[in-house]
Amino acid sequence: MKVQRFWPSSGGWQLDVRRHHTPARLDRSLKPVLLIPGYCMNTTPLGFHPEGMSMIELLAERGFEVWTANLRGQGDSRSVGGPRNVGFRELVLGDLASAIREVRERTAAAQDRVDVVGCSLGGTYVFAYLAHHVTDHGIGSFVGIGAPLRWEKPHALMKIAFRSPALASRLHVSGTRAFAKAFLPLLAERFPAALSMYMNTSIVDLSRADELVKTVEDPIPKLNGEIARWLRSGDLEVAGVNVTRGLERVDRPFLAIVANRDGIVPPESARTAADVVRRSDVLEVGDDETWFAHADLFISRYSQERVFEPLARWLRDRTDD
Repeated sequence: MKVQRFWPSSGGWQLDVRRHHTPARLDRSLKPVLLIPGYCMNTTPLGFHPEGMSMIELLAERGFEVWTANLRGQGDSRSVGGPRNVGFRELVLGDLASAIREVRERTAAAQDRVDVVGCSLGGTYVFAYLAHHVTDHGIGSFVGIGAPLRWEKPHALMKIAFRSPALASRLHVSGTRAFAKAFLPLLAERFPAALSMYMNTSIVDLSRADELVKTVEDPIPKLNGEIARWLRSGDLEVAGVNVTRGLERVDRPFLAIVANRDGIVPPESARTAADVVRRSDVLEVGDDETWFAHADLFISRYSQERVFEPLARWLRDRTDD
């Protein structure tokens, strides 16, 4: 697979944007696919899988030109004078908009639009972008993988963590990746129930936990405060726009991918965008025997057959949208 790197600018940052494709498999009639990571994460789990093809690898093998974008505070994106402590406005209307523009300008595909896949909070970024760009978004279809529009039945630990917007916006936390590296294997081995809101340890190979934890990024205080206010109010507002009301006006195909026992973004929350987007499909992943939590959508041994392949088929079926 060939990888090229680009560095579009946004708000005093150079963003880490990459183009991935398999030359022998590339189908230029397909729209390029842009993957956006979410809260406290970068694109690592989209390009690394402990037991098989990653999401990027599978999509490229199926003929797609795959793009990834680390926004500020993620991956190799670097400040050239711009702040890291920002909120939804800067991440959505600055960074995400810049990444979409970069893909549309540089793609080798014979398509004018880009399909955008938002992972977890990355999906929320996409919803907010569309709410601000109802007709001039340049998006063909969009996907939310464990992505909330509204918070329905949030986990008790989420409510505790974000109970105070003022505290959340002032709390600076560092060393998150080192903490995860030290404690993830221990918890998985001795106290797997402690991880159950995030992953089903029985279907994830954690022998390469040192690679998996490379996805972890430190939280952004201002963003935390805005998430806390969003949890409290129900609807997210970004730069004066109610995202739920704005998304209702968007006429683009949408797929919600939902983990059946997700404790980070509960199924009820992950379906909320599908409730308001006119042209929506929902793929619920997991059952009583093999249940899925948040991370399992990306790194479990069943991700390829239950998430990546259905995603590739859904995108291909909407080539002409």
